[in-house]
Amino acid sequence: MMKHLQKLGRALMLPVAVLPAAGLLMGVGYWIDPSGWGANSVIAAFLISSGKAIIDNLPIIFAVGLAYGLSEDKDGAASLSGLIGFLLLTTLLKSENVAMLQSIPLDQVDPGFAKINNAFIGIISGVVGAMMYNRFHKKQLPTALAFFSGKRLAPIMTSVIMMPIALILLYVWPVVYGSLVAFGTSISNLGPVGAGLFGFFNRLLIPTGLHHALNSVFWFDTIGINDIGNFWGSTGVKGVTGMYQAGFFPVMMFGLVGAALAMYQTAKPENKKTVGSLMLAAGFSAFFTGVTEPLEFAFMFVAPFLYFVHAVLTGISLFIISTLKWTAGFGFSAGFVDFILSSRLPLANNPYMILVFGVFYFFVYYAIFRVLIVKFNFMTPGREEHIEMDVEFASEERFLKQARDVLTALGGKENVVSSDYCTTRLRLELENLDLIDEVAIKKTGSAGIMKPGGQSVHVIIGTEVQFVADEFKKLLK
Repeated sequence: MMKHLQKLGRALMLPVAVLPAAGLLMGVGYWIDPSGWGANSVIAAFLISSGKAIIDNLPIIFAVGLAYGLSEDKDGAASLSGLIGFLLLTTLLKSENVAMLQSIPLDQVDPGFAKINNAFIGIISGVVGAMMYNRFHKKQLPTALAFFSGKRLAPIMTSVIMMPIALILLYVWPVVYGSLVAFGTSISNLGPVGAGLFGFFNRLLIPTGLHHALNSVFWFDTIGINDIGNFWGSTGVKGVTGMYQAGFFPVMMFGLVGAALAMYQTAKPENKKTVGSLMLAAGFSAFFTGVTEPLEFAFMFVAPFLYFVHAVLTGISLFIISTLKWTAGFGFSAGFVDFILSSRLPLANNPYMILVFGVFYFFVYYAIFRVLIVKFNFMTPGREEHIEMDVEFASEERFLKQARDVLTALGGKENVVSSDYCTTRLRLELENLDLIDEVAIKKTGSAGIMKPGGQSVHVIIGTEVQFVADEFKKLLK
């Protein structure tokens, strides 16, 4: 079960990755016309509307992107299957059609069906579309029906399967929606405490990849909170909308950079050059883009207590920032780029105080991490035996060398069953985990390795993982 959920989380990164484009377009538009929403500028209106085209259609993007990401060979026919599934479900389950199917007046239809065009339905459509593609894209039909064989059969079967799913959802969706509303409401009604709890569990779920499920409740329009969409669409309440986003900025832009400095300074002298390169790159990634996995995976498994402390500090940050009603938002993650773009939005409230608090949080993280690492002798990077790592400028040769070295450290291509990648990780299925040489993997420049269960292995490469993964797949062939 966990393996499939992690695969789903990996595939979700593709549709989520389009959010920075929406953030850039809307951020620049609001920067040009922060008070008129484009009413005072044609250019601003054009940019804002372009960004909303992405934000408002995120469920469709989920359906298409997930189907593509979960398909065996990343084929466009899978994406078409996901789209067909989404259109069928959302059409059959429109309030008007539900009233007809249940033979009841329109005003008696469960309010959940008014929200049927949501990320949850997009995810279901994407998953089913991918399953139908993987099952039928090589299927041969009799000669009379040969035209519909293979990849053409996948969207057809998706439409067939979606009809009984729609009938099931006709009775299940009101229960699911009601439960999600109750869960989201119970947290949101706690105000700043709820925001703090969200931040705490968001970080705790990072190792499993299941944080995406939690995020969808609060950040997207699954149950009506839609913190990201409302903030960027300026449809919420100033000082409140954005409370599930703003508290991440002090952690990602400043706190984790302080943790990186602490890990660098507590490394053994002979390892500081190597660790410094790793921490500098990972720290810049966290500050500038909000991509924190290279830093978090550096200590997540070697010092789990430190990671727990990190989750607690994240929760505290969201609690404090939301208590003070300082708000800013992000389209992708809580980094410098998103902060600058969101700081001029109508619902941004005292955003630059978040930076002041962030500077304070830099020292909080630095002090706590340094004290705990020294007191409990946590084996953070550079505190183990001396390890030499090749640190070179980005190049095809470097990516090929790293891919080759990682493959060798994993026991060779004969030991690799499958490979894929997400934002920062090379995700693999291996025949024999005993063949892994973890010391050799660290020498390749990787931030670390994790074993989530079964035969799965994740090698933490960093934000350049795509290029390493491309070379890795070439080597497997």
